[in-house]
Formats: sequence, C-alpha cells, structure tokens
Amino acid sequence: MSSLLPFDSVLCLLLRLSLTLWFTLLLVFIIVPAIFGVSFGIRRLYMKTLLRIFTWATLRIERGIKEKSHTLYKPLSNGIIAKESTSLEEGIWELRSNGRSLDRPEFELSDIFYFCRQGMESIMDDEVTQRFSAEELETWNLLTRTNYNFQHISVQLTVLWGLGMLVRYTFLLPLRVALAITGVSLLVIGTTVVGLLPNGRFKEFLSKHVHLMCYRICVRALTAIITYHGSENRPRNGGICVANHTSPIDVIILASDGYYAMVGQVHGGLMGVIQRAMVKSCPHVWFERSEVKDRHLVAKRLTDHVQDKSKLPILIFPEGTCINNTSVMMFKKGSFEIGATVYPVAIKYDPRFGDAFWNSSKNGMVTYLLRMMTSWAIVCSVWYLPPMTRQENEDAVQFANRVKSAIAHQGGLVDLLWDGGLKREKVKDAYKEEQQKVYSRIIAGSQENRSRS
Repeated sequence: MSSLLPFDSVLCLLLRLSLTLWFTLLLVFIIVPAIFGVSFGIRRLYMKTLLRIFTWATLRIERGIKEKSHTLYKPLSNGIIAKESTSLEEGIWELRSNGRSLDRPEFELSDIFYFCRQGMESIMDDEVTQRFSAEELETWNLLTRTNYNFQHISVQLTVLWGLGMLVRYTFLLPLRVALAITGVSLLVIGTTVVGLLPNGRFKEFLSKHVHLMCYRICVRALTAIITYHGSENRPRNGGICVANHTSPIDVIILASDGYYAMVGQVHGGLMGVIQRAMVKSCPHVWFERSEVKDRHLVAKRLTDHVQDKSKLPILIFPEGTCINNTSVMMFKKGSFEIGATVYPVAIKYDPRFGDAFWNSSKNGMVTYLLRMMTSWAIVCSVWYLPPMTRQENEDAVQFANRVKSAIAHQGGLVDLLWDGGLKREKVKDAYKEEQQKVYSRIIAGSQENRSRS
C-alpha cells in the first residue's frame, strides 16, 4: 500500500503543474491581452493556416470526383439560388403573349396559371425562406455540414477530417467553454461591483473597461477574428447604432470594440442574472414582457435615452430576426421615428470557417452555441458607416430603407423589402390585397381600352 503513495503524489504533482500551466497560458495569452485590447497575431496565423488546408482539401475533392466521373456541385458565390424577378403585369403579359395583346381581353382563364405558378415558387423556394438556410460553400472546410460534395474520396482526406474533429472537440471546445465561463463570470461580478460605486466619471470609466474586457474574452472564446473598418464613424453618445442581424453573437462582435446601451426584453435564468448585473453599472434599456408590445412606451423610453447626450448609444437590430449572412431584410421603423442620429453598421461573416447564422426555428440556443464552439473560427468584417439623419419630407419608413440600402451595399448583401418576421407568420392580408389591386388595375385598364375603341 505504501508503494502506491509516491506514485499518487507524482500524479497529483503532474496534475497541479498541468493546471498551473493551463491557467498561466490562459492568463498571459488571452485574458491579459483582452484587458488591454491587444493581440499577438496568433488567431490570424491560425486563420491563414486553415485557409491553406481548406484549399488543399477542396482541390483533392475536385480531383477525386473527376477521377470517378461524378458530377461536381458548384453553388453560387452568394450561397443562394438567383432568379429574375418579374412584376404581375409582366407575368400576365407573358402568358397572353401568344399573338394577342394584354389589353385585349378583360379576363382569360390562363391568368389563373400565373398565380398558381407564383404560389408553387413561393412554397418551394421563395425570397424569404432561402434567407433562413445555411449557405452552401464553394470550398470544403472539413465540417461535414457545410458542403454537398463531402464523401469518401481518399484515406488522406478522411484522416484529415478525423484529426480536425479531434482537435475541435477535445482541444478547442474545452478551451472555449473555459473562456466563455470566465468572460460571463467576470461580467456578472465586475458589473455588480462597479454598480455599488457612486455615479460619476470613475464609475463610467470602470464600467466601460469591465464591459470591453469581458466581451473581448467572450470573442476569444469563439476564436473570433474581426476586422473593423471606418473606426472614425463609431457610434457616439445620444445616437442609435443599427446593424444587420445574423447571429446573437453580433452583440459580442460590436460590444468588444465599443461601449453600448443594450435594448431588449427582460429574461429569466442565467440571462436574467446577467441583465440585472449589467444594468447596475450601465443604463441599459430592458423591457418587461408586457411592455414590449406597447410601441408608444418603447418609443418614449428610447426617446428619453437618446435625448440625454451623456448616455451611451443604443444598439439595435431593426430586422428583428436573424438572416443568413446573404441579405438584409426590412427594418422595423420604430427606431427611425424618434429623431436621433443613426450610425449604420454592416456586419459580414466569412462562412468558410464556420456558419454564424442562427435559425432559431430549428436550433435552440444551446445547440447553436455548441455548433459555434466546435467550428474552426468566427471570421467577420465590420464597417462603421457615416452617421445619417432623417431628411426633410422623409418619413420613418423611407429613412429606414435608406439606412438599410447603405448597409447592404457596404456589406455586399442583397437588399430585400420583405419582412423577416414572415418566416414565423402567415402572409399579411395587406400583401395579398396589394396583388389583388394590381390585377384589378390590369382588368380595369383593359376595360377602359375596350370602351375607347
């Protein structure tokens, strides 16, 4: 029995040394750089190495498919299927164009086929639904969920994929979970302690740096590699920062480079603990569940916040839902009605390293975070655009569309007028009535032409 004691003591010593080394590396290379906002360039070197591996794997797949005479699937560069959009008038004219004029008959039975065809296209692949599915990549990134061409090509590729899965689940995942727990714990503890201090510049200084430090640690928990452009246009106090929305981590991406007041609904559980701690040190705007649907109350609280030029800029995602990194959909007009300066921000993720899109209809938050933490990295670009104000004779909807177009243009995204909320709702009667009015104008126009003739 006594002969086992030295072995046990050696084992305990090795365990202590391993833990000490682990926490030392964590402190020196991640936590301390996050506090001071510096980077050693390790993540960018890691990204370049991954790109070389992905390129080799893709070339090997293409060569193997050609050798086996299989069909190589190549998606479009934007990850979606594009088709020409036609108006109702053009569609009806196409059906009636077999030697006849559009304005000749009042009504033809063939008109029904246009609406049937539009209905089938909408069911199978409409402009809204395809914005809520993951992008298909042109290159393989060693994640089986990201490329249609993945199949057994060679032993080399299979071994490489196995090694990649081993690295992601046995090394990156535990490291990222440890960092995420560290970042969230420090955020709760830090903001709670800062909240005990009297209001003043010192409290604001500490609150800002506690928030920045914790968000930067959380960014490193995702191995996020972010490139910021136009830093001179960062949102300022008394303004509203609006951005396109792909993922819940959009908040972390932006908050790791700026200090914002968050807007959202009060939650329970862990999220509720974080919200209650954060609001003690910073004037975030949280709404009760019963208050969210009261547009006037929401507008009043936002207006009161932005009128105080000493308060932080509000961070809002006006789409109201996550879109799959290919498009920008309709902005809700609420945040554009209160007359504040708007600071547009465009966010574009690089899907080669991991799909940041969150489809909340299919995946819960835990499943989504697991996918994020077992991806290779989160790589994205952020553009701060020049501030915009509402012009004379411009209503809130026109202002929202102008801001949305600027974000879409800068981020290389498709600018859509559709409401992203349609993915969970039935089609509004107003949309159906609009199509009915267009068709009635065609009929009325043809009747008018007949009466003139």
